[in-house]
Amino acid sequence: MSTSVEIICIGTELLIGKTLNTNAHWLAKRVTSLGLSVRRITAVPDEISEMSQVIKETLQRKPLFILTSGGLGPTFDDKTLEGVAKALGCKMEVNSNALKMIEEKYQRYVKEGLIEKSELTPPRAKMARLPEGSKPLINPVGTAPGVIIKHEDTTIIALPGVPSEMIAIFEDSVVPLLKATAGDKTFFETSLDVKGVMESDIAPLIDQVMHDNPYIYVKSHPSPTGEKVPHLELHLSTTAENSDTARNRVSRALVQISELIKQKGGKIKLLKA
Repeated sequence: MSTSVEIICIGTELLIGKTLNTNAHWLAKRVTSLGLSVRRITAVPDEISEMSQVIKETLQRKPLFILTSGGLGPTFDDKTLEGVAKALGCKMEVNSNALKMIEEKYQRYVKEGLIEKSELTPPRAKMARLPEGSKPLINPVGTAPGVIIKHEDTTIIALPGVPSEMIAIFEDSVVPLLKATAGDKTFFETSLDVKGVMESDIAPLIDQVMHDNPYIYVKSHPSPTGEKVPHLELHLSTTAENSDTARNRVSRALVQISELIKQKGGKIKLLKA
């Protein structure tokens, strides 16, 4: 069964270099840790036509999940759900459950003294307009609900762009779905600190180890320290049906590449196990 996931990050600020896309980094790492495979990460501006086109293209690849981040708030440029609706060919409508979530959140803000009135102004009510057939996900931290909608075999989950809100909704509402999909699949990784061997000399060793261990991915990362002695990190990872298999695969590859590096005169140190 496919366990592929694609991430779409929405926000013009990402494309003009105003904001570092930390959400993509966090989501990719978290999804991978749950045993699923992130196949693509895309960033698009706050334009409905661009969002719609990218979502359509992504749906054609039939990932199990599409995770979007950004564009769920009350301002004029929060248009993600309109982009989703256009891509799916459905209309936008006020969702009563979402409206209730938002209303209760603003009432709480009044009690906490954060705002004076809890009235649902048009910008506030805007956050309750969802694509037809979708469901809101409770936002434990902020106001805008997350949104989930199924399209054929793909589940689209829209998350806020504010990192704390995105993480809270993901952990509470999305993790259980991903875990149920992944089952016992486990991601395991480890890293080696390598000194004294040039990356160009390690390249054929990586090829050999990946050939002998087809389920292992090995990536070299040169150290930018400016040292005269060659220095790099080797990262080994795999996703397997269970934790024992994952650990055993990485262990075999780790032993093999360690011996090959020692034969080249290199010095190694295990960084993460």
